[in-house]
Amino acid sequence: MSDTKHWQEVYSSKPADQVGWYTPHLSTSIALISELGLIPNDPVIDVGGGASTLVDDLLDAGHKEIYVLDLSEQAMSVAKSRLGNRGNSVSWLQGDVTAVELPADHFRLWHDRAVFHFLIEPEHQRAYRDKLLHALKLGSHFIIGTFDLDGPSECSGLPVQRYSALTLSVFFESEFKLVRHHRETHITPSGVQQRYLYCQFERYA
Repeated sequence: MSDTKHWQEVYSSKPADQVGWYTPHLSTSIALISELGLIPNDPVIDVGGGASTLVDDLLDAGHKEIYVLDLSEQAMSVAKSRLGNRGNSVSWLQGDVTAVELPADHFRLWHDRAVFHFLIEPEHQRAYRDKLLHALKLGSHFIIGTFDLDGPSECSGLPVQRYSALTLSVFFESEFKLVRHHRETHITPSGVQQRYLYCQFERYA
């Protein structure tokens, strides 16, 4: 089964607010983004945004150029339905982040909660970094949320790669500096505790 088919089936088989990674609002991400000093017309991309409510909160905060990228059209349809006409101003991109065409040197913020940790093969991790470097402006921001070292070893039946702030910094260090990091416990809709790590980087090269 391809990853696209897997995620299409996930979002077709259960409500979006019952998947393990669901949270009503990405409070940590919102707090980090609010401190970046972005202006409304700064382009922002939410990688793996799918059904997430981050796009709602970005619109509420006045952001004008928002992109949502996800493997699953079904996931994005949840957000589109929820937003109604508000969603017409959002650029919805269906595809694999390691292969999708993105505008060069464009984004002021790249946000990713729980996509990168599904890339367990080194070549896919490098392809992700290449896309990030292609699309993100120098001096811009990269916020990433992954499973922490003591987080689960798989999610939705798929294996994941767990990270510390150090291992993420080492992987991205040639082009990014770590500004801050934050660990937290996510409670799934079924009550399971999962340890997450959030890192905020700034691109300097």
